[in-house]
Amino acid sequence: MARLVISCLWICAVTLLSAYTMINVKMHHAEAAAQAAIDKTDYEKTRPINVPMIANGAVQGYVIAQFAYTSNTDNKKQATVPIEAFLLDEAFKTLYADDKLDFRHLEKYDIATLTKNLVDKVNVRLNSPMVKDVLVEEFNYISKEDISR
Repeated sequence: MARLVISCLWICAVTLLSAYTMINVKMHHAEAAAQAAIDKTDYEKTRPINVPMIANGAVQGYVIAQFAYTSNTDNKKQATVPIEAFLLDEAFKTLYADDKLDFRHLEKYDIATLTKNLVDKVNVRLNSPMVKDVLVEEFNYISKEDISR
C-alpha cells in the first residue's frame, strides 16, 4: 500500500514539474518574440509645422503641430524617400483643408481620426505599410494677436 501512495505522489510531482517547466518555456518564448517585435520598431519625431488658419479672408493664427511616428525598421530601410516629408505634407494638407477643425477650440478636435487618417494616407502614398502609428507630440493654436506681442 505504501508503494502505491509513493508512486502516486511521484507521478503527481513529475506531472506538476513538467507542467511548470513547459509554462516557463512558453512564457520565455513569448517574451522573446515580443521583444523582437519591439526591437524592429523605429520611433522618430518630426519637426513642428505651422498651419495657417484662415477665416473671413485673413490669417487668424496658426495651428502648431508636431508628430512622432513608428515604423518597421526593415520597411524603413527599403524607403527611398524620407517618411517624415510625406507625413508632414499629409498633416499640413489635412489640417489646412479640414472644415471640422475649429482652431479656437482645439479640445473638440478628433485627434484619433487625424492620426489614423495620416497613417493611411502616408502608407498609400508610399505604396507600402511604412508607418505603423502616428502620435501627437504637440497640437496648439496661436492667434495672430499673440504672435505680434
